[in-house]
Amino acid sequence: MPLWLSESDVRAVLSPAELIDAMESALAALSAGRVVQPVRTAFEIGDRSFFALMPAFDRERAILGAKLVSVVPANFQKGIPTHLAAISLFDTETGELAAVMDGRYITEVRTAAASAVSVRHLARADASVLAILGSGVQARSHLRALPLVRTFAEIRAWSPTPDHLLRFVADAPTSVRAARTAAEAVRGADVVVLATNSIMPAIDSAWVRPGAHVIAIGACRLTQQEIDPALVARAHLVVDSRAAALQESGDIVKPIRQGLFTADHIRAELGEIVSGGKPGRSGADEVTLFKSLGQAIEDLVAADLAYRRAQQIGRGVRVEL
Repeated sequence: MPLWLSESDVRAVLSPAELIDAMESALAALSAGRVVQPVRTAFEIGDRSFFALMPAFDRERAILGAKLVSVVPANFQKGIPTHLAAISLFDTETGELAAVMDGRYITEVRTAAASAVSVRHLARADASVLAILGSGVQARSHLRALPLVRTFAEIRAWSPTPDHLLRFVADAPTSVRAARTAAEAVRGADVVVLATNSIMPAIDSAWVRPGAHVIAIGACRLTQQEIDPALVARAHLVVDSRAAALQESGDIVKPIRQGLFTADHIRAELGEIVSGGKPGRSGADEVTLFKSLGQAIEDLVAADLAYRRAQQIGRGVRVEL
């Protein structure tokens, strides 16, 4: 019988530090071609809302499954998470359903863990100032994950919603300074996280200091952009998946169509840098940019980790279909 894991079960068994290492290996496997993973199938279900299927298969690690995810920004006004998901794992030998689990929390933490991998490999070693644009779920998860790979002497945050920003700062597990503007948060920062739901550029290239590392985790549709195209053109651009970036990312595809740069401007997949196949940062003043779209293998590796840990401690409920 498959194991059913609720969000509280998943939270209880996933360690953020362990998840960062798991994402590192997942991204390396994806870039090395050891993972069967089509670009996600997604279709619109409403204004700025979509539903997606994300399957993947890693034969070496015996991980097979899929995530079903809905993204509905209007849920925020109803007090419902904007990203909701369920993940199913299957036995790679028999095809039997092994586990079904909540994917909302996994999406939250695996995204931040992948960003932490990018900081580990692309941010300057002396990076000490972190700026976070946004005050929601991903802002909070990145605030927890990134200090695990760098020590930040100063953390700044900005949100377009002032009361949310104040709550974010008050609830933060470490000292965070509320910035009055996005520019104030970004100027002079060594690591910048775009964790807003903006579909228009939320950051100006002029704000970004030489040597900064920028992480962009939103705008995963061709019609959306969250980054100033001048910043994308200026930066050493790294993605989680080339195939996905060239099919899904408005931040990359729109400037290509406008002739600002070509597909070759994507310098590497993060997994290629992790494995040593491609270089990362080339100098102290180079601006690096990680465009994260979120890959199915990230979800499944996290789900497999949760499944194994839950079995070890007897967490979850066995259900008969």
